[in-house]
Amino acid sequence: MTISEEQLTHEALAAKVRPELVTEIPGPAVRAHVERDARVTSPSLPRAYPFAPRRGAGSVVEDLDGNIFIDLNAGIAVTSTGHSHPRVVEAIERQARDLLHYSASDFYLPIYADVCERLDEMAPFSGRARSFLTNSGTESVEAAIKLSRSTTGRQYVIAFFQSFHGRSMGSVTLTASKAKYRAHFGPMLPSVHHAIYGDFEYLDEVVFKRLVAPDEVAAIVVESWLGEGGYILPPEGWFAYLRELCDRHGILLVCDEVQSGMGRSGKMWAIEHEGVEPDIVVAGKGIASGLPLGAMIAREEHMSWETGAHGSTYGGSPLPCAAALATFDVIRDEDLLGNASRVGEGFLAGLRDVQSRHPLLREVRGKALWIGLGFADGDTAQAVEKAAFRKGLLMLTCGDDAIRISPPLVFREDQARASLEIFEEALVEVEAGG
Repeated sequence: MTISEEQLTHEALAAKVRPELVTEIPGPAVRAHVERDARVTSPSLPRAYPFAPRRGAGSVVEDLDGNIFIDLNAGIAVTSTGHSHPRVVEAIERQARDLLHYSASDFYLPIYADVCERLDEMAPFSGRARSFLTNSGTESVEAAIKLSRSTTGRQYVIAFFQSFHGRSMGSVTLTASKAKYRAHFGPMLPSVHHAIYGDFEYLDEVVFKRLVAPDEVAAIVVESWLGEGGYILPPEGWFAYLRELCDRHGILLVCDEVQSGMGRSGKMWAIEHEGVEPDIVVAGKGIASGLPLGAMIAREEHMSWETGAHGSTYGGSPLPCAAALATFDVIRDEDLLGNASRVGEGFLAGLRDVQSRHPLLREVRGKALWIGLGFADGDTAQAVEKAAFRKGLLMLTCGDDAIRISPPLVFREDQARASLEIFEEALVEVEAGG
């Protein structure tokens, strides 16, 4: 197959509007793969349902049996510019021919600085920024914990119930969305306390009055919008309250934008909707359209730790950096922020119309392509998730009783209309006891 034929194939796949299912779901090739996988992979991997992708384009994914699905989760909000965007792929290929790896921790890697310059321009706060690049969101959170303690000279960190910040030891200590993420791994990182997300009194009345003095707190680490906790937006004015609290006590405000950043909210960062500026932002997932990259972006005055205080062999390696630069360009050049807002607004309206006919769907919430669907309980949410999967729609649960919708930012209006029809069919099936 020639390169031009491959490109036509990619374009044809990306142009699909509806699922095309040619076998039962899951099909024989996927079932065989699931059996093989079960023999060799860690049982800790929390697979949602038996889906095994072979290739993807835009908002469409094909499985091992040739079944075509519409992707409403983007690999958990990762493939921001769509699956295998040609400009991202070309950037990766070009970089791979020049240099696969050199560590930016010990040497001056030009493309590392290129990405940091772009992040400086994009940072959601005034003044200059400096960045530390990582391999993932959880590593970015770990870096933010270390930097906050180092620059303030304080030890305590505050996070929030329902939050998810990752699975490494520091970030999982901050995580409080589900007990199973922490089970059997104690003791956790010391000096971490939790408050109630969206509450205007708990920090002052409980945490600071009963548990720790605010002048001993290094940072408040908070998801700008709750992701794994249920795709929940904060109440109006809550971030202004947090910002004032941090300013009053010399605490750093660290916003976790691993899932909500890179345009999913209709702005580059969800915190921009809240009208406040953080001190540190952590990014991951969609920053490189599918390659492993994360970033901790801090105000220049806070990036005060000594040489050698933190590093990473692979963080900011050339291939993910090339993908990130292409991702930034595609988001800008193809107006993916505008597309997320336009398509998301129509999708939200359509979902609320579906809700009016189906009491099973109790709540539709969100903004742009950050959408949460609330059900009575987790069993119902999972039943709808699996019914949609059998019909060719890739959805993913979150929180205690919700489904998240976080498609690639290239998601189209025709795909959204088709997805609404299929989603309603899935609701009907679950309502009928299917």
